[in-house]
Amino acid sequence: MHKYVLALLMAPAIATAQSEWLTWGHDPQRTGSNPDEKILSKENVSLLEVKWTAQISTAPKDYVLSTMSAPLVAMVNTPNGPAARVFVVGSDNTVFAIDARTGKIAWQKANPNPLKEPQKGDYRCPNTQNATPVIDKATGIIYVSTSDGKLRGFSLLDGEDRIPPANFTDPFARNWSLNLIDGVIYSPTARGCLGMQSHFTALDLNDSARQPLEYYTNTGITSGAWGRGGLVRGPKGILAQTADGPYDPASGKFGNSVVALTPKNFRLQDSFTPANFEYLNKTDLDLGSGNPVIFPFEKWTLAAVVGKESVIYLLDTDNLGGADHHTPLYTSPRWGNDEAKLHDRGIWGLTTWQGPRGKRWIYAPMLGPPGKDAPKFAQSYGAADQGSLMAFEVRLDPATGKPMLAPAWMSREMHAPEPPTVANGVVYVLLSGKTSDESRGVIKPPAGVDTNAVLYALDAETGKELYSSDKLISSFTHFNEPVVAGGQVYVCTWDGKLYAFGIKTQ
Repeated sequence: MHKYVLALLMAPAIATAQSEWLTWGHDPQRTGSNPDEKILSKENVSLLEVKWTAQISTAPKDYVLSTMSAPLVAMVNTPNGPAARVFVVGSDNTVFAIDARTGKIAWQKANPNPLKEPQKGDYRCPNTQNATPVIDKATGIIYVSTSDGKLRGFSLLDGEDRIPPANFTDPFARNWSLNLIDGVIYSPTARGCLGMQSHFTALDLNDSARQPLEYYTNTGITSGAWGRGGLVRGPKGILAQTADGPYDPASGKFGNSVVALTPKNFRLQDSFTPANFEYLNKTDLDLGSGNPVIFPFEKWTLAAVVGKESVIYLLDTDNLGGADHHTPLYTSPRWGNDEAKLHDRGIWGLTTWQGPRGKRWIYAPMLGPPGKDAPKFAQSYGAADQGSLMAFEVRLDPATGKPMLAPAWMSREMHAPEPPTVANGVVYVLLSGKTSDESRGVIKPPAGVDTNAVLYALDAETGKELYSSDKLISSFTHFNEPVVAGGQVYVCTWDGKLYAFGIKTQ
């Protein structure tokens, strides 16, 4: 018997797999990597097929680019034994729990917003639920932020209410992925929708009053953190990247900055602001398009940050920007967006992974071509003028003794890739298939590029293509990520479908 077929036959069933995905980016540090996944591998990922699709009842709308949140995966103790379930939240606030083996909806919970929209939504401010939820396995609760501004908690088993709805953020806010850190739920509100002032929110679940605490990064609607990972756990506090806005620390204004806050009480601990913050403001190349990813390397705990300018910074989480708050440990060349376009160019998130031989990697989804003056990659798979996935190895610079990035490989052509995820030596990345004219939603697809999402599996160390879903996915995706857990890969699309990819049955 072929060794790969034998490995598949011996693979554990989904119901007993312990691999889960409980929050955006897998963990509170937003690494995007799942170290517990052992079923899918470089050797068998070429055998992926669509195991099932689930259609949720939330109706897609032209101006709502994300019909549902990114998926989460958790093991649930049911009356029939442990079972893996996939959880998504529709833009209409409906929560869906889907059986990971069959694709059948185990339960769904509608949470209609009784409030009237002050004005009609658009692609930028759709007035809908936007934040990826978070799961607390210890209590068996999934926490969801709904468009009426409330935080709700539901039983993983049956969707029953586990907490009274609590005031969390403004109604119809554009807030981003929830994070759960030491009993506190965090999320940022950004983009200034309906004139809302950008801010961070913390709600202590152990506080009987359940009154949210807020931190304002500026005095107006600017400087919000709208990176899809939201607020991130650092070794000493909460980190976030802010968008365009004034920079005046004496007045508490932190536009285009990385800020570190104390947990729970939101006291400013530290900050980093690129020295060219005035240029970033002028060109709308803000840091807000991404969120920090936190990881250990040598003697440091590093934060890797990037924005639409496509310059990657490595920061020491103990001293983000040095004495002047403008000096990182490392500043990369500009890897793309030579045109300085404010949308559909640049890097909109990062992922990190540590390989089996101890090498640390950073993965950057590039929208548009690589920079003309950027260093070349050791391995590339084509011109990639529409976009690509770029991989860097984190190394010690022999000249400075500090961390640096070495360009390792650049993938094949990928139009508008989403932030990737990594598991067991395989990096999974979605060609989003979204339009290049974002302001027109789904109405005007770009000429000559795919308008359906494509799932790629690549060798995480070489970039070699191991799998492509080609035309198996019928619609596009936006502000999402592929989720890998329990031997399956989950992908959400604009038309309200959840796809589960798994190894072909032999």
